[in-house]
Amino acid sequence: MQQTLIHDLFERAKGTRFAVTYPDGRTQTYGNRDDEDTDDECPPLFCIAFHGELDLSAFRDNPILHLGDAYMDGIIDIDGDIRHVFERGPDLMANLDRLRGNTDDILQRFLGRQRTAGREEQVESVQHHYDLADDFFRRWLDDTMSYSCAYFVPRNSLCRVQLEKIDHSLRTLHLTPGDTLLDIGSGWGHLIIEAARRYGATARGITLSHEQVRETRRRIRDAGLEDRVQVDLADYRELAAQDVPFDRIVSIGMFEHVGKEHIPEYFAALEGMLQPRGLSLLHTLTHPREDPSNPWLEKYIFPWGYIPSVREVVWQLPEHGFHLLDVEDLRRHYAMTTHRWAENFEEVAEAVREEYGERFVRMWRLFLNGSSVSFWRTGLGVHQFLFSKGLNNDLPLTRESLYQ
Repeated sequence: MQQTLIHDLFERAKGTRFAVTYPDGRTQTYGNRDDEDTDDECPPLFCIAFHGELDLSAFRDNPILHLGDAYMDGIIDIDGDIRHVFERGPDLMANLDRLRGNTDDILQRFLGRQRTAGREEQVESVQHHYDLADDFFRRWLDDTMSYSCAYFVPRNSLCRVQLEKIDHSLRTLHLTPGDTLLDIGSGWGHLIIEAARRYGATARGITLSHEQVRETRRRIRDAGLEDRVQVDLADYRELAAQDVPFDRIVSIGMFEHVGKEHIPEYFAALEGMLQPRGLSLLHTLTHPREDPSNPWLEKYIFPWGYIPSVREVVWQLPEHGFHLLDVEDLRRHYAMTTHRWAENFEEVAEAVREEYGERFVRMWRLFLNGSSVSFWRTGLGVHQFLFSKGLNNDLPLTRESLYQ
């Protein structure tokens, strides 16, 4: 019966041909139902192999989470480029919604013969992103150790486009010599080092990762910038309570960890730390609407994370005396960034497997490839918001200075 239900789901698929191998060893090809290309000899682009039975109770309650778990556990295998599977994913999920209505009676009868799996009260063995050793990220990130959206100039290396992102962000902030800059969620510190080395600013970074603080301090020492750059293990709210003012505040790839209920607290903290007429740049993932977190990502990648909508960010600005100056959409840049990361990760997958195991490799493969396709195919985006505390009439009238 389970095989019949899965067959009904894939039978509705149109477009690129793909194959499915069922637990009994039977392989069937799907796709190309209403396309001009209906050549049955066209080889499938990928094959999904089921090595065991799915828990249809869990699948019904949360298909995205259960399918991700099944791949990580080896119940599902992919023969071919996993990106192609993600590219078909939105269509298959839409088919699933229709399938639920059409086969609910069959599914209920099947579930009646199966033990219903209870929900765990706590997620077990979650390995949070930034608790991993630096050596893991160093294997597949670039030399800057930038773990956020790059700014692409065609045909440049990953390191070069990450440097372009840092430079573009600092130019967008109109950073000038003598400015004091705070980087909230400073990662491995390349932005604050560049802010001091190239722009003459006095820069401070804060992060909640011990590993990042240790590596950033080493980099600051190696650059000979201890007098102008520092990094601390601190929460932005703790720093705001110290009443330390800054001319510029930047945050890249941290806001997603704030949480929906704490968004007003973030902007209140900025209001307290930013000098009058000062500028802040917020670089964050965004949704078009207020959507819940992806359950698989929330369990394994970003526990307690929340991706805000554009209007949730913009709504807060006037509430704290901020004036919106510029918004830039970097969605395609992040699709390209995560694609590069996914390619780099596959090159070191065997070494990662030896250290962390097969399930860990499959988890990161899902995350990196799924992210890349999501930025191309869905409404998931990345935006940079530039705003000032109060009015600032001294800035350039055009964007020309950003590209000089």
